[in-house]
Amino acid sequence: MAGERVRVTAGRQHEGILLQSPDEGLILLKLDSGYNVGINKKGAKITVLKQATKKTEMKVKKVVAKDLPKITILHTGGTIASKVDYETGAVISAFTPQEILERFPEIEEIASIESKLLRNMWSGDMRFAHYNVMAKAIVQEMKKNVKGIIITHGTDTMGYSAAALSFMVEGLTVPVILVGAQRSSDRGGTDAAVNLACAAHFITKTDFTGVALCMHENMNDDACVILPACKTRKLHSSRRDAFAAVNAQPIARVTKEGAVAWIEKPVYEEKKVKLTLMDEKIKVGIVRFHPNFFAEELEHYKNFDGLVIEGTGLGNGPVDVIDKETKEHDKILKTIATMAKKMPVVMTTQCVFGRIDMDVYAYGRKLQAAGVIGNGTDMLTETAFVKLAWLLSNYPGAVKELYLKNLRGEISERTLIQSEPSRLSHLGDKG
Repeated sequence: MAGERVRVTAGRQHEGILLQSPDEGLILLKLDSGYNVGINKKGAKITVLKQATKKTEMKVKKVVAKDLPKITILHTGGTIASKVDYETGAVISAFTPQEILERFPEIEEIASIESKLLRNMWSGDMRFAHYNVMAKAIVQEMKKNVKGIIITHGTDTMGYSAAALSFMVEGLTVPVILVGAQRSSDRGGTDAAVNLACAAHFITKTDFTGVALCMHENMNDDACVILPACKTRKLHSSRRDAFAAVNAQPIARVTKEGAVAWIEKPVYEEKKVKLTLMDEKIKVGIVRFHPNFFAEELEHYKNFDGLVIEGTGLGNGPVDVIDKETKEHDKILKTIATMAKKMPVVMTTQCVFGRIDMDVYAYGRKLQAAGVIGNGTDMLTETAFVKLAWLLSNYPGAVKELYLKNLRGEISERTLIQSEPSRLSHLGDKG
């Protein structure tokens, strides 16, 4: 029955948890690695190694450690708050904040923890309304004399949320660290414990203020890196070390034992705390230029409030008419010019690293003449998206001026000559 630990022999042996199979002729097994495998039932021998046990509720206890710094953990869900449903084999968002603390008691030795549930959702379901919920909660917790705030979050859109919160809450007096996990918290190989512990160590042992992310430095469980909110991207779909700073350096390195080493400590000017929320009705689109692009793809966004274009290379696009096959390009340019009169249209690059320079090629100049802005910036598309939405929500009359200004470290003063492409070459490896 589903939930039993079994050994299946069919030519070769597999051990794992038996799952409910949608096919009567198929044995579905959850391996210890976390992956599912389907085995033809015909001729297979199943040996039950351990009977299924009914899981009992974890005891919930409030952590009281008055002599330790206070940290609030705000939970939004994601893989870090998920577990495997052994009936279906799917990962479900299920753990409560208290259960996470029960599962990772080592955090209790670092700080006095108070947990609050904001949501229990996948990060792919995030909307501007959820950014507002998080931003309001941050401001509330800052009033309680906490040393810092950890936000547990799904990894898929964690970069968007980090950037959004950095714009929405100005003048932070405490660190706000977003933490995720690539493997669910009930798996033996989960990265959740180390990520949470490193975030807690960083908060308690530094004077950092602002928004950042904390994720694995590499595939080992030795250390994490603290990454800048507006310059970080998820570069691998499943590895623990999926996150890296782009056109920037990590802020710090933190070992699981708690040793902190600054890499590029940010300097913030002191400002009064100011909360500026997102207009939940603002519509900002993202369109990616590609070969055989049609103007019709832009027209889907004609009633939006803003548009981000992911151009090729330095911020280029199909706007040159060089033969009869490229007549569509004239229509593309005219459509962009029409849209740019009604809304801000901004340019980013599909490249991972580098800066926009639309002065180099003729079609870059044509795009600028059509009203596209963003020349000289090196913002990630995710950051450009949330910055544009935030500006439209709060400073609609100054969007084009403020978009080009570096407000939260989203635009590098100079292009960083970094070894990231070579360092990240391992991301194509199996693992």
